[in-house]
Amino acid sequence: MSGTPARTADAATTAEVVCLGESMVTFLPSQPGRLADVPSFGRGIGGAESNVACALAAAGHRAAWVSRVGADGFGDHLVEAVAGYGVDTCAVQRDPVRPTGIYFRTATDRATDVHEVAYYRAGSAASAMSPDNVPYEALFAGRVLHLSGITAALSAGCLALLHDLTAPRPGRPLISFDVNHRPGLWRDADAAPEVLLDLARRSDLVFVGEDEAEEAWGVKGAEAIRAALPEPGVLVVKRGSDGATVFSGAGAGEADEVTAVPALRVDVVAPVGAGDAFAAGFLSATLRDLPVRDRVRHGHLMAAAVLTVPGDLTAPPARAHADALAALDDEAWGTLRLGPGWTGHDQEVRTT
Repeated sequence: MSGTPARTADAATTAEVVCLGESMVTFLPSQPGRLADVPSFGRGIGGAESNVACALAAAGHRAAWVSRVGADGFGDHLVEAVAGYGVDTCAVQRDPVRPTGIYFRTATDRATDVHEVAYYRAGSAASAMSPDNVPYEALFAGRVLHLSGITAALSAGCLALLHDLTAPRPGRPLISFDVNHRPGLWRDADAAPEVLLDLARRSDLVFVGEDEAEEAWGVKGAEAIRAALPEPGVLVVKRGSDGATVFSGAGAGEADEVTAVPALRVDVVAPVGAGDAFAAGFLSATLRDLPVRDRVRHGHLMAAAVLTVPGDLTAPPARAHADALAALDDEAWGTLRLGPGWTGHDQEVRTT
């Protein structure tokens, strides 16, 4: 069922980056503890692709988000909240039958055993996306189309859509793909590794964490990941606190330029949203044709902005401020330590 656009403006045609994927209303705990013990929750928004769109728009880029939401109050909130960051939402469709997805989570790091997430997204409006009901003219309007493996896990229709969007075709935008391996989302968890590997190999720019590559594909280390993914022109391997390694070249086995950039030291407030922010920072610098090293550094800086606030989204540092930090020599970069407030006027940027 195709639904109708949330609004009819044509601003999506001017986007630099178009992001496709489900966003949900997120209920954030008022205090740490088990979901069973948390007395109340605050409302936010969450979605890997919409997070990237919001961060890019806040950084001064023209970003669009394409998705489906329910014809309900939560759908209203999502569209309004994402648009509030400056993201174009004209191609978001409203489903008159299926609901907007929601979820609850604990305050702890999702990588720990005590982290809990309760999803209420089965049969959601976004899970009904398919090649038959998504506006391709909006998806192909920008310089970059950003996708993630989360969408592929939602339904057979969503997987067919991603498979079609990553197919070679004349004039397609640069395809950016964040692997985002979330085993709990897949109905057939055994099929996920092969599906994600195939989608990544069909993309131009790929983001993947060392940990998820080992979990999904059994490969360990940046060089082994590149060997498993020789096709993308740019492969970004995220190595957690050790930084990131970028393989950039012609793809398809051609000789690479390898760029390793250490991560920043950050006083973490909440360890959520950093991966999406990193992707947004890297894409922002890519749109500006900055050197690979600076693309990674902008990714680290955008991630540090999110890590030093409680939620998944925050205003990034001003471009001039981020550019100045990204231009530091290696020694100065290595001595940076960023804490809460560093992106604002009360900057807490320390060297140690």
